[in-house]
Amino acid sequence: MDAAAREPGSRPQAARADFGRVSVFFGDKNGKYPDGNQVIVRGSDTRAALDAVLVSNTIGPEFDSAELVVMGHVHEDHMAGLHRLPRAPVYVHDADLQAARSPEGLIAAFGTADQARIPEMLDRFRRDLFYAPRPDAQGYRDGAVWDLGQAQIRAFHMPGHTAGHCVLLVEPEGVAFIGDIDLTGFGPYYGDASSSLRDFRDSLMRLPAIPAKVWVTAHHRGVYTDRDHFLRDLAAYAAKLDEREQRLLDMLVQSPQTLEQLVEQRLLYPPGYDSPWVVDAETRTISQHLAELVSDGRLQVNEQGVYRRS
Repeated sequence: MDAAAREPGSRPQAARADFGRVSVFFGDKNGKYPDGNQVIVRGSDTRAALDAVLVSNTIGPEFDSAELVVMGHVHEDHMAGLHRLPRAPVYVHDADLQAARSPEGLIAAFGTADQARIPEMLDRFRRDLFYAPRPDAQGYRDGAVWDLGQAQIRAFHMPGHTAGHCVLLVEPEGVAFIGDIDLTGFGPYYGDASSSLRDFRDSLMRLPAIPAKVWVTAHHRGVYTDRDHFLRDLAAYAAKLDEREQRLLDMLVQSPQTLEQLVEQRLLYPPGYDSPWVVDAETRTISQHLAELVSDGRLQVNEQGVYRRS
C-alpha cells in the first residue's frame, strides 16, 4: 500500500449514506476486499464503530473519535482500523475472541496448514491492512446489547462464515450490519477452520427475521433500503450453495475421485489461482459439501477416500 492510501485527506473522502444516528462510509469499489464499508453509530453518550475496515483510515475524526468498537466477526480486513483506536474497548463474539487477541489465534481460526506460508500471510496483513492484534478484546454472546444513548446495538449470532459471525442491528433506526453475509456473486465463504456450511445455511434462513429496515454489507453490495431487493439478492446468494453442490456432482460424473483430485480442479477459485489460504479453503469447502452429499445418500466414499456417484 502506498503512502497516499495511509493518511486521511490524501485520497478523496469516502462516499457516505446516513440513516439517523448511523453513517455508512463506503470503501473503495463499494468495499471490495481488501477494503470494506464502515458503519459508525453516534449515540448521545457514546460513538461506536462496527468493525474497523480499511476505509476507516481515511475517514478522519468521525472514525478516530469512536469510543467503542463492536466486531461482527474477526478477519484481517475487519481489523484494519483498530490501530487508530488503541484505547477504545473492542468487543468480539466469544467464538472469534482468540482470533482477535493474537496472530496465533487468527491463524488457528483460518486453519492454515502450510506453516511455511504463515509469515507471508502475516507480513501481507501488516503491510496492506495495518494488522495488529487486540489482546485486550472482550467477549460477548448472542443477544448482547450496547446502550449508546438514544441508540443501541444488538447482536444476533449468525455463524457460518466464522464461528462467531454476528449481525449487528442498530436500534431504533433498524439498520442491520450483516457483515460478510455480503450477498456477492462469489457466494458464501465458509473455508476457515471455524467455518460451517450447515451453520451458514441456517443463518441465511434466519436472517430475514431480523427486524431491519436497512441492510448493510461489509463488502460489494453496500446498502439495501428495499426489502424485496434484499430478499431477492439473499435468495440468489443462498442458491450458490446448491450450485456448488451440483458442480461437485458434475465433477464426479466421468469418474470417481479423491478429495485431493477435486481440490485440484477448484470449486471456489479459478484453476491455478494461488494464495496462502486457497488450498486450505478449497479443501474445507469441498469436504463439507462431500459430507452432506454422502449423508444424503447421493455420494458414496470407500475406505481409500474415493468418492463416486450413488
